[in-house]
Amino acid sequence: MPKITALRGEGVSLAAAAHAFLATPRTANPNTHRAYASAIDRTIDVLGRDRPLADVTDAEIGAALTELWGRCAPATWNRNRAAVASWLLWCQTKKHWAAPSVPAEAERRKESTDETRAVAKTTIHRLLSRRDIPLREKTLWRMLYETAARAAEILALNVEDLDLEHRRAPVRSKGGAVEWVYWETGTAHLLPRLLRLPDGSTRTHGPVFLSERRPVPARRPAAADICPHTGRARLGYDRARVLLDKYAGLDLHQLRHSAATHLGDAEIPLQLIMGKTRHKNPRTAMRYVKPGAEAIAKVTEVLAPRHRTH
Repeated sequence: MPKITALRGEGVSLAAAAHAFLATPRTANPNTHRAYASAIDRTIDVLGRDRPLADVTDAEIGAALTELWGRCAPATWNRNRAAVASWLLWCQTKKHWAAPSVPAEAERRKESTDETRAVAKTTIHRLLSRRDIPLREKTLWRMLYETAARAAEILALNVEDLDLEHRRAPVRSKGGAVEWVYWETGTAHLLPRLLRLPDGSTRTHGPVFLSERRPVPARRPAAADICPHTGRARLGYDRARVLLDKYAGLDLHQLRHSAATHLGDAEIPLQLIMGKTRHKNPRTAMRYVKPGAEAIAKVTEVLAPRHRTH
């Protein structure tokens, strides 16, 4: 990230304003920085990176948001809208630049509570055994399920973070703390194949999960997000989300939710489930370990009349 100097008065470009915001402490967490940078960069690409910030209208901001995420799920719309709104509010209140706002019509969307977000264990195992699923996706989805980690945490992993022998890796959680996630045999078998290069050698540094192509110069990410072996960039959250929806009609977070639910179905104590998912609040964890349909059906058997044994 280049050093950002103070910018005053009219003529501050969208790109310069974005760089200034992304250099602030509020985006110091790598996962937060990556999410904000993705939303803001895509928005200013639509509007014109070199345009003066003061020349952009509220309506243009709303139109850009609609073009980029208008057809996405409410959670995706809300996440990217919030990132852009936070950036523009910072420009107005902290830098006192003339800047547009997210218009009222581009309001937050209601995220409906889905009581069936947990997917049956048989459905997940069937998905992960399909032969038409590419190795990268199969590894990512299995890792998300076995670690019960957030997608952003796993996508942020580098090869040098992986402790393949002990099947674990450190991730940076929402609050910024470094915590360990653990995986099982399925992920352990897939990771070495994912890291293997065409010449038979193995990647030793850089992002674990890579995009299909090398980045174009105009949108070149930070050096830490580029594989030194292949020149390809880190796989982004939006692309990973689109692919899971394409192959299975699922959301990335459903893999984490399903893992927690399946642990609850297996009567694993809440304290251990919280250790696995790394939730700090029992009330929050309870939302994820609500018994699934299979567990409810099994409990219902207790209400059936006893069969005579003679």
